Amino acid sequence: MKLVVQVRLLPTPEQAAALEATLHAVNQAANLVSQTAFAAGVTREYALRKITYGELKAAGLGAQTAQRVIKKVVDAYTTLRANIRAGNLGPQGSPRRKRAQSKPIAFRPSAAQPFDDRCLSWQLDARTVSIWTTAGRLRGVAFTGSADRIKTLTAYRKGESDLVTRDGMWFLIATCEVPDPPVATPDGFVGVDLGIANIATTSDGKRHSGRGLNAVRHRQRELRARLQAKGTKSAKRLLKKRRRKEARFAANTNHVIAKQIVTEAERTGRGIALEDLGGIRDRVRLRKPQRVTLHSWSFHQLGSFIAYKAARAGVAVVHVDPAYTSQACSSCGHVDKRNRPGQETFACTSCGFAEHADVNAARNIAARGVAGWAVSHAADDAA
Repeated sequence: MKLVVQVRLLPTPEQAAALEATLHAVNQAANLVSQTAFAAGVTREYALRKITYGELKAAGLGAQTAQRVIKKVVDAYTTLRANIRAGNLGPQGSPRRKRAQSKPIAFRPSAAQPFDDRCLSWQLDARTVSIWTTAGRLRGVAFTGSADRIKTLTAYRKGESDLVTRDGMWFLIATCEVPDPPVATPDGFVGVDLGIANIATTSDGKRHSGRGLNAVRHRQRELRARLQAKGTKSAKRLLKKRRRKEARFAANTNHVIAKQIVTEAERTGRGIALEDLGGIRDRVRLRKPQRVTLHSWSFHQLGSFIAYKAARAGVAVVHVDPAYTSQACSSCGHVDKRNRPGQETFACTSCGFAEHADVNAARNIAARGVAGWAVSHAADDAA
């Protein structure tokens, strides 16, 4: 299992200036490579290296840094093609897709840059790194991180590390390959229904309310609107200062919820069944006031947090079809739109079973998890 570990660099002013100049240089070089790739129609790494490597070396980049710049451009075009194939940029001929295909990919001056072990080395005991820059090799750049992060880095770091700058701070994001613990055979499943009124509801009846998170987001939207309308220098400065506050709050909330769900599943020896919500933003039709809430809610993030925490704990995770889970009775299986007379209420028109609507949906998801696990492992056993 691949994990990313982030640590914060503590460079001196001189070191920070060298790091900033390096990011600007490599991203300027990446833009030149991208323009060449677009004009020549060449996006394969070996072919692109043949026509751009010499130019990058002449511009003052080191050999390995030049390779990383070319690879970054190739990866960006690979991602663009994947998004087009998946329909993430709209259908053929759509304005968004045309814009993406009509010009070279551009890199911001401060965009992240990957460094391999030849360009960057870690001294974990001393809490320092040595990194290549356009001003020469910087040695003894201090970093800090939690004890758990340092332990993970020491044991499992492998591959590239990305240099990132945000709000005047510097970070290294390292890739760690952590061995997967064996997945225990689950004794049943905890179903998890994801929603907006309740961020997550489990089949055990535990509801994680979204009221607090939605209130924070509503307050942040109103504050952004007022500051943008004001338009003064101080307003713009405050906007910049607060721009990631909401995202950090939401991510922390999702981490807490995911940890609670995985801990309960591990404690009871069960697996976790999640809805397969891929493409939900394209499928769901909502009134205009509800669209902001839907599109700002991090469906994928909470699911990914649950998945990776479960993998680290050896807890099985299955994704199930969410169709009709909110309309089906978890007691008798009867499906009817009239089973949902209200947002929170479920009352079966066939057997009379009544329950909170989200808890009923979570129980249906848990049942589908059991069935999905049995089917998949029966196929594995037959093979």
